[in-house]
This record gives sequence, C-alpha cells and structure tokens, in this order.
Amino acid sequence: MASTSRYGLIAGNGRFPLLVLQAARSQGIEMVVAAIKQETSPEIEREAETVHWLSLGQLGRLVRTFRDAGVDRAVMAGQVKHGQIFSGIVPDLTMIRMLASLPTKSTDALIGGVARVLEDAGIRLVDSRSFLQPLLPEPGVQTSRGATEAEARDIEYGCRIARELGRLDLGQSVVISDGACVALEAMEGTDAALRRAAALVNGRPLTLVKLAKPGQDVRFDVPVVGPDTIRTMADCNARALAIEAGMTLMIDRDASIRMADEHGMAIVAVEETRE
Repeated sequence: MASTSRYGLIAGNGRFPLLVLQAARSQGIEMVVAAIKQETSPEIEREAETVHWLSLGQLGRLVRTFRDAGVDRAVMAGQVKHGQIFSGIVPDLTMIRMLASLPTKSTDALIGGVARVLEDAGIRLVDSRSFLQPLLPEPGVQTSRGATEAEARDIEYGCRIARELGRLDLGQSVVISDGACVALEAMEGTDAALRRAAALVNGRPLTLVKLAKPGQDVRFDVPVVGPDTIRTMADCNARALAIEAGMTLMIDRDASIRMADEHGMAIVAVEETRE
C-alpha cells in the first residue's frame, strides 16, 4: 500500500482507530490523527505521532488541520454516537452549513455530509476496512459451536428485519427471541438495544443479528463487534450472534471468539447479497 499520499485518521471511540493506526504503521504509513474530544480514547496519544484534538462540531477546523498537514486521503474509524448532535456541542460555521444542507439527520446523511465537505477540500475518504482485512470474517461458524435449530431460525428472521432496518438507514442490529423481534437498534447503539431487549424478555435467551446496510458505503459506519459486544451479550443472556462475512470488523478477533466460547455462544458469519 505504498503511496505518496498522506493519510489522516478521523478517530471515534473504541479500539477500531487504534488497530487502524497499528496496521498502517506496519505498512510504513504514519497517520495524522484528528481525535474527537467527546469520543476518542486518550490511548490514541500512545499510538500516533501526531494527534489533534477537536470538538465534534469543529468541521472547519478538521478540514484546516488535514490540509495544513498535507493530508489528501482520510479514514474514518470508530463509532461517533449520533446522539451527540443533540448534545451541547457548539457547531462551527462549516458544520452549521453542512447540517443545514441535509434533508434528514440519518447516519448516512450526517457522515455523508462530512465526506462531501472533506472531498470539496481535496481530501478523499477511503474504505475504512482498508488496513484491517484480516479482521473481516469468512462465511461460516466462527466459534466452537454453531447455531442451534432455534437460533438458526431466529438468525434467518433477524437477517430479514436487519436488511429492512438498514435500508431505512436507522441501524444495523436487531435482537430476536423465539421468533419475535424484541428490539431494533436506532441512535442508541447495539449494546443499548441488547440491554433494552433483555429488560423485556425476563431472562429468555436472545439472538443478536448485526448486518451492514444494503448499499453500505464502506468508507464509513461499517459494522463492528468485539469483546465489549460479547460482554454485553453475556450480561443479557444473548446466546447467538450473526454478523456479515466480509463486511463486519471483529475487533480483537481471537479474544472475542475465546470469550464467546467460554460463555457457550455461537457466532456465525452469514453471506448477504450486496446491492
């Protein structure tokens, strides 16, 4: 992946941005990091040579930071909670103009708006999976056990619901129990949807299905699971997880699978038809 391009990283929360930095460095690429004060772990300072801390509303400053550093390609990695747009952040003029141009404030609309501002400034967003191909699972069972017949039925049903949820650009995850859709993910995120589902079913086992959206823009917002997902599943008595082969990043993959095995869970990577 040798290139004369200078890479920037827009870092959200979790380990995803840290893994991108490590993988890029292994290929001889040092990234200029734009870290979001409301989201990014301070650990980013130990992984990157250059870190600029920005508020979520400082879109104009993000553009200036990258341009001043000679960045012409950028990667978005790590979740930014979309509920932050309703928090007390103060948007700069560039962010205000971008938000005013959007007909809706859906996930794709918001991040797509940021992408357009960057591209207008000569900074091209690239596939967020570019540096992490080994973390994309092949189709099939990932854990020691596969799904039971009941779990397989819930997975099949959950995939149908998740595709429609993604088509509406509302979320990526659905929670199923015994053929019933218990919870749909929206702005709150997967873990919160799982906890909400657990509160509704009074201890009954759950199945989590998390898929990329139909027509997913792989530059941003690809599905991510990891040890935190498995811990929340264990707390909520979720016994099976279905993710999408080739599209879902498994952060700390070996640790995630080991934890799932310890809890007797099944993780299955399903193949989806991409539109």
